[in-house]
Amino acid sequence: MNSARIYLDHAATTPLSPDVLDAMQPYFSQDGYNPSSIHAEGRRARAAIDAARESIAAILHCKPKEIVFTASGTEADNMAIIGAARAARVRGKHVVTTAIEHHAVLHAVRALRDEGFEVTLLPVDANGVVEVAGFVDALRDDTVLAAVMYANNEIGTIEPIAQLAQVARERGVVFFTDAVQAAGTLDLDVRALDVDALAVSAHKFYGPKGVGALYVRDGTPLEALIHGGGQERGRRSGTENVSGVVGMARALELAGGQRSETNVRVAGLRDLLEAKVTAAVPRVHVNAQRVARLPGISSLTFAGVDAEALVIALDLAGVAASAGSACAAGSLEASHVVGALGGAAASGGTLRLSLGRGTTLEQVERVAALLPPLVAAQREGAVLSV
Repeated sequence: MNSARIYLDHAATTPLSPDVLDAMQPYFSQDGYNPSSIHAEGRRARAAIDAARESIAAILHCKPKEIVFTASGTEADNMAIIGAARAARVRGKHVVTTAIEHHAVLHAVRALRDEGFEVTLLPVDANGVVEVAGFVDALRDDTVLAAVMYANNEIGTIEPIAQLAQVARERGVVFFTDAVQAAGTLDLDVRALDVDALAVSAHKFYGPKGVGALYVRDGTPLEALIHGGGQERGRRSGTENVSGVVGMARALELAGGQRSETNVRVAGLRDLLEAKVTAAVPRVHVNAQRVARLPGISSLTFAGVDAEALVIALDLAGVAASAGSACAAGSLEASHVVGALGGAAASGGTLRLSLGRGTTLEQVERVAALLPPLVAAQREGAVLSV
C-alpha cells in the first residue's frame, strides 16, 4: 500500500520552489539589511528590491514605479479597493463587485459600505461567469470602482476581465482585478487586460508566504492605508520584505517560463481525474466544467455528502484537499461561491481538488480510486442516521 501523502490543495498554497529559496537565502543573512539605509549594506538591499520590481514589471508589462509591494494578496486587495474608493469619493460613492469574490475583496467592500458607500453585488451564472451586460447595467454615474476577480479560487472560472475593464474605462470607473489565483497560470499583461489595478500573492505560484504586490496604473488615485516612513513612493509605508520580494520575483519568472507546458499537463490530469470520478460515482456534478477555467482546479459537488466530512476522510486516507477557500477555514457555513452558482452546485457537498506542478498520474489514479468508496460510505451513513 502506498503510504505517501498526496497534496491536492495547491489553490490554498503552493510549496516553496527550491530555486526560489536559493534566490532568497542571501537576504536572510549577509544581505539582509534595511533597503532604506543609505550605507553600502542598505544600498545592496535596495538594489535587490529595485531588480525585483523591474522583473515583475516586465512580466506585467508595466512601469516599475507602478508596482507596490505588500505583505499579502489580502493587503493588496484592501489597498486597491479601499484606497481607490476613498480617493475618488468626491466623485461618487458607489462600488460594483461580484458575489464570488475572495473574502479579502468582499470584506473590504463591506468596510466601504460601513463608511457610507453603496455596493452592488453582481450575480454570476451557473458556471460562475459574470455577464458583461449585467455589469454594464450595474454601472452608474456615481460608480467610482469596480472589482472583479481574474479567476476564482474555488471553482477556477476565468472571468472576461478585458471586456469588463474596457466598459469601466469608457465610463470613467477604476477597474481592479484580484489576480491572486490567476498569477503563475494566466497571462498577467496589464495592457492587454486594460485594468487600473491588479493584485498578486507570491505563495500561490511557488513563492514565499507573507509577500504580495499591487499594480496601480500611473495616474490612478490611491489613498494610502498604511502610514509611516513613506516607503513604496508613499503608497505603503513599512520596511520592505527584501527576501520575500526577491523570492516573489524569482517565482514569477519561473512560473512564466514553465506556464504553457505545466498548464497542458495539469489540465490533462485534472480532466482524467474528473472523468474517472464521474464514471465511478453517481450523482456528482463538476462545477464550471463547460467554461474557461484554471487548469489545476476541480470543483466536485457530491449529492448526499458532507464536504467537511469528506475532506477529513481524505486526509485520513493520505490526501490533502479542501471544501473551498482555505481562508474561510473553521467556518461551518457553506461556500458563498458555490451558493452563488445555485442548482446542482449548491445541492450537495463540494470538494475542491487543486493540482500543481508536482502532481503525478499515479497520484491522480490513487485519488480517483479512493473517492468512490469514501463517498459511498458517507451516503450509507447518512441513510442509516435518518
